[in-house]
Amino acid sequence: MADGSAADSIDEYIAGFPPETQKVLKELRALIRASAPGATEKISYRIPTFVLNGPLVYFAGFEKHIGFYPTGSGVEAFKEELKPYKGGKGSVQFPHGQPLPRDLIGRIVEFRVAQNTGRAKK
Repeated sequence: MADGSAADSIDEYIAGFPPETQKVLKELRALIRASAPGATEKISYRIPTFVLNGPLVYFAGFEKHIGFYPTGSGVEAFKEELKPYKGGKGSVQFPHGQPLPRDLIGRIVEFRVAQNTGRAKK
């Protein structure tokens, strides 16, 4: 399980990576927890997932980057600030060797919390 893909828990997933990658994955996990204190954690689609009134955000480790998946709406809402990073419709790549944009990630998670909470109230 060198890539964490057979993990049953987020701790087990993170443990499947080299120490430097583990450090960044743990930092990202802590940041998400702080920004979404009511969310629960699980493995979904074979990667760490935070859930609050539905899927909130996902993250994953890769050889050259950390993948962060705040869904399409999370990427769209912050597309200007995310321009320095590779990504797709619902994903962002944070390259290894660069600090995580902690403030930006926190704001994206908080945006997703507000979205999911608003949706749940309807």
